[in-house]
Parts: sequence; structure tokens; C-alpha cells
Amino acid sequence: MKKIGNSLLVLLFAFNAIACNNTQSNETLISNDSMEEVKKIEVYYFHYTRRCATCRTVENVTKSILEELYPKDMKTGAIAFISINLEEDDNKSLAEKYQVSGQTLLFVSGSETVNLINKGFMYARNNPDKLKEEIKKTVDDLLTQ
Repeated sequence: MKKIGNSLLVLLFAFNAIACNNTQSNETLISNDSMEEVKKIEVYYFHYTRRCATCRTVENVTKSILEELYPKDMKTGAIAFISINLEEDDNKSLAEKYQVSGQTLLFVSGSETVNLINKGFMYARNNPDKLKEEIKKTVDDLLTQ
């Protein structure tokens, strides 16, 4: 009789352990699915109030390229284009955060930052397809990190 009682007790603990492990596994799967990290890229174009034609073109071409290459991400906000006037007081803290003191085209994802202003100035007016290649490479790299 003791053997049957002990056997039933062992079986009870075994079933309990199996049931608890199954529940825990399901909760882990659910929480992992709901906590899936969504990549977000913020593209900042820092500028001054007075801008030359090239400065305005860098902004307009960059925004157009992002909308063309990543329309869904732009609509959902996974990729955001933000124009920042360095002369406005509200923007000074953001400029300090990224250590920006002049025209800058900054791609930010998490702790990664890429500055494409030199390529923007080189290509926006005379070779926008080359700028498009550079932006695509940068965004795709940031999305896969």
C-alpha cells in the first residue's frame, strides 16, 4: 500500500512539473512575441534658417528618396524624417545630444549614428541616384543591426 501511495505521489509531482513547464513555455513564447523589437530609424536634417539651394535640395531629395524606397516604414513611423532648425531654441538640446553644430544629415537607430551630409552635398543636386544608393545602403545596414 505504501508503494502505491508513493507511486501516486511521484506521478502527481511529475504531472505537476510537466504542466508547469508547459505553461511556462507558452508564457515565454507569448512574451517573446509581444516584446519583439521593432527597429526605428530617425533621419534628422539639421540646418539653419537661411539656406542655400544645395541645403534645401539635400533635405527635399533625402525625404523623397526615403518615401520612395520605404513608403510603408515612413507611414508607420518606423522611419521618420525630421527637419531641425538649429536656430530655434527648442532644438538646441537635440543638437547638443548629437553634437551637431552645422548642417548635418544624421541617420540614427538606437546607439548607431551615420552622418551623410558630405555625400548629400556632393550628390543631391548633380547625382541624386548616387545619394539614393548611399541612403539605401545606410538604412538597410541600420535595419539589419
